[in-house]
Amino acid sequence: MLDDIDRRILRHFQAAPESASADLADRAGVTSSTLARRLERMRARGVLRGARAEINWPVLGYTVEVSLRVTLDKTQPRAFDDFIEAAREVPEVIEIQTFLGQVDVRLSVIARDMAHYQDLYRSRILTLPHISDLDALMHVARLKTDETLPL
Repeated sequence: MLDDIDRRILRHFQAAPESASADLADRAGVTSSTLARRLERMRARGVLRGARAEINWPVLGYTVEVSLRVTLDKTQPRAFDDFIEAAREVPEVIEIQTFLGQVDVRLSVIARDMAHYQDLYRSRILTLPHISDLDALMHVARLKTDETLPL
């Protein structure tokens, strides 16, 4: 699906996604028009899903992060759908992952402080539908966040 030029472009794009197209083309060893064509082709194929802003939540006052492991009542036919639909409505839920196994869903939740988290937990999280078990893990440190692929 990808040739060596595509992989080289992606490698440089991952390293510095904010680079100007001309700089990226130069580092990847291609012309600007080749870079544009190949990036567009990778977007059309779904290799590149788009650009996003990475927000530093603590700088905005969100100093608490909690990972919630949720087990759902699977006797309810719409347990997953109802739960996920409701969890998406909570602005402080910044990530939702589903799993196979004892834990069905993991939510990443941010809060300004522990009082805010406690209020959020009681008023928004515990009211989510079809929860049969909930385990909270307090985030202490993020030691690695790297979504780059070894291309």
